[in-house]
Amino acid sequence: MTADLNLDLLRALCETPGVPGHEDRVRELIRAEVEGLFDEVTTDPMGSLLCRRDGKGDAPERIMLLCHMDEIGFLVSHVTDKGFVYLQPVGGFDPRNLFSRRVLVCTEGGDLKGVMNPGGRPIHIASPEDRKKVPEVTEFFVDLGLGEAAKDRVRVGDMVVMDEPFLEMGDKVVSKALDNRIACWLGIESVRGLKKTRPKAEVHVAFTSQEEVGLRGARTAAYRIKPDIGIGVDTTLACDTPGVPEQDRTTVQGQGFGLHVRDSSFIADKALVQEFEDLAVKRRIPFQRTMLRAGGQDGAAAQQAAAGARAVGIVVGTRYIHTVTEMIHKTDLAAARDILTAFLKAH
Repeated sequence: MTADLNLDLLRALCETPGVPGHEDRVRELIRAEVEGLFDEVTTDPMGSLLCRRDGKGDAPERIMLLCHMDEIGFLVSHVTDKGFVYLQPVGGFDPRNLFSRRVLVCTEGGDLKGVMNPGGRPIHIASPEDRKKVPEVTEFFVDLGLGEAAKDRVRVGDMVVMDEPFLEMGDKVVSKALDNRIACWLGIESVRGLKKTRPKAEVHVAFTSQEEVGLRGARTAAYRIKPDIGIGVDTTLACDTPGVPEQDRTTVQGQGFGLHVRDSSFIADKALVQEFEDLAVKRRIPFQRTMLRAGGQDGAAAQQAAAGARAVGIVVGTRYIHTVTEMIHKTDLAAARDILTAFLKAH
C-alpha cells in the first residue's frame, strides 16, 4: 500500500543537506524522528547514529540495518579574490549533469544560494570545439553574487549541495539525495512498523556516515556492533529507460523492492537471499533480484566486520541516479519497507 507512505519525512530527509563528513543536520533530524522507537541511541566517533532495539530472546542474534546518511556533494577548496568558489567533489559525479545548477553553500553563518557553471566561454562566443568539450568536475565553480565579500563568508571545507525541491509526480517521487535518504526513511519506517512487537532478535539500525567515499562509517559501526546478519539498505540502478540495453537495466520500476545478490563489494549470503524471497512470496510483497557490475554498499562492511556476518542488500531501483532528478516508484519504496518489517518480525 502506497497511500500510507510518510512522504513528508522523506521530503525532509532529502532536502536536508549532508555530504560525507558533514552529516550532522541529517543525523539530528533522524535522532528527533526515532525518539521512542529504540532503547538506545548513540553517535559514534565517525558521526554515525547507532540505534538499538532490545530483543526478548536469551542471547539474541543481532540484526543490523545499514542506512547511509550522506549524499554526494562538494567541499569548498578555494575562494578567489573576486569571490568565485572552487570545489572538490565528495562522491561520484558525471560532469554532464552539473551544468547550470543551483546550489547551497552551507557556511557557519548560514546557507548561501549560488549557481554552478564551468569556466569558459558561453554559447554565443564559443567555438565549435568549445561546444564539444565536457569539462572536468574540478573546472566548475560557484558564483554567489557577492563578489569580493564571498571571501569573508565562505571557508575552505564548507559543504556545497544541490538546491532542488522534492517532487511527487504521479506514482513517482523525484529529488536530489534519494541516494540514500531512501534508506534512512526505510530504517525509521520499518522499525516504526513493528509498533509494540518485540522480536527475539536485537535490532540495530545504523545511520552511517561517509558511504559515498568508501563505506567508512559502516565499517566502524559494523565492527562495533558485530552483527550476525547485516542488511545493506540502499538505492540501486533502474535503467529501464531509452538508450539502455535490457540486460543492463538492473531493475524495472514498479516491480517491487530489489533483493540485492551481488555487486563489486560483496556477494550476498545464499540462504539469506532465499529467506527474503520466500517471505516476500508468502506476504505477496513484490520484489526483483538485482545485481550490479560495479559499485558497492554498506552491506559489504557488515559482511566483513570482525569475524564476519551473513549479509544481503534490500534496495530500491532509482532512475537517473547521482543527479538532482533521482526518481523512485512509490510501490517499490512501500515494498522495501514492508519486507524489512516482516523480516524483523520473523526473527
